[in-house]
Amino acid sequence: MEKRVTFKGWLLPLLLITPQVVVTAVFFFWPAGQAIYQSAFIPDPFGLKSQFVGWGNFQFIFTDPYYLASFKTTAIFSLSVTIVSMGVALWLALMADRIIKGAATYRTLLIWPYAVAPAIAGVLWLFMFNPRIGVVSWYLDKIGYDWNHVLNSNEAMLLVVLASAWSRISYNFLFFLAGLQSIPKSLVEAAAMDGAGFWYRFRTIVFPLLSPTTFFLLVVNIVYAFFETFGVIHTITAGGPQQATNIMVYKVYSDGFVGQDLGSSAAQSVVLLFVVGLLTILQFRYIEKKVHY
Repeated sequence: MEKRVTFKGWLLPLLLITPQVVVTAVFFFWPAGQAIYQSAFIPDPFGLKSQFVGWGNFQFIFTDPYYLASFKTTAIFSLSVTIVSMGVALWLALMADRIIKGAATYRTLLIWPYAVAPAIAGVLWLFMFNPRIGVVSWYLDKIGYDWNHVLNSNEAMLLVVLASAWSRISYNFLFFLAGLQSIPKSLVEAAAMDGAGFWYRFRTIVFPLLSPTTFFLLVVNIVYAFFETFGVIHTITAGGPQQATNIMVYKVYSDGFVGQDLGSSAAQSVVLLFVVGLLTILQFRYIEKKVHY
C-alpha cells in the first residue's frame, strides 16, 4: 500500500512553501512587473523623471529594423546552439555508455566544462580564435584560411555558437547518460540477437525511450540559448560585427545600459519574456505528444 504524507491543517504546508514563493516573487514576479511598468514610460538617463507613452515603446521597437533583425539572429543562434550541444552530448553519451574500462574517468572529464561560467568560456574561445595570437586561427592560416571573426559575420556567429554549445554539452551529457542507463539492457540485447545493428537499435528502441529526456533538454536548451548566453556574446563579439550576433537578450542590454534607452529596453525585455513563454507553451502543446513516457 502506498504511503502518503498528510498534514493536519494548512499552517505547516504554507510554511514549507513560503521560502520558494518568496524567492519566486522577489527574483521573477517583481522584476517582470517592473519591466512591464517601465515599458510604458520613457525615463531620462538620470532617473529623475519619466514620461508616460503607453504603447509608444512597443511601436518604436517593432518599427526598428535592427530590433526586427535580432529576431532572425536569435532564431538562428538558439537553434544552432540547441542542435549542436544536444547532438554532440547524445553522441558522447552513447560512446560513454559502451565504455567499460576507465568509464568513471571518461565521464568525469566530460562533465568538467559545465563548471566553466559562460563569460569564462567566451574568453577561452576568444583567445583560441583571436586573429592575431589565437592558436586555432594560426593553424587555419597555415592551411590557407584567413580567420577573422571581427570582420566576418558568419565566422562571428559560428564562434559564439561553438562557445555557447561547448559549455552546455556537459549538462546535456549528464541527462542523456542517465537516460541511457535507465533503459533495460534486455530490450537492446534482444534486438541485437535478432540481428539489428547498432544504429537500427538506436533509431527504433533507444531514441524513442530517450524522448522524455530529449524533450526536457530541448526546452531547457532553448531557454539557455535565449538568456544565459549573454556572457558569451558580450566577451567574444559584443553583438558585432555589424550586429550580426546581436541576439535579443544582448540588445536589451545594449539599448538599456549602453544606449540609455531604458523605456525601449524594458519593452524589449517584455517581448523577450513573451517569446520564450510562447515557445515553451508550443513545445509542451505539440512536441510533448510525441514523447513516450
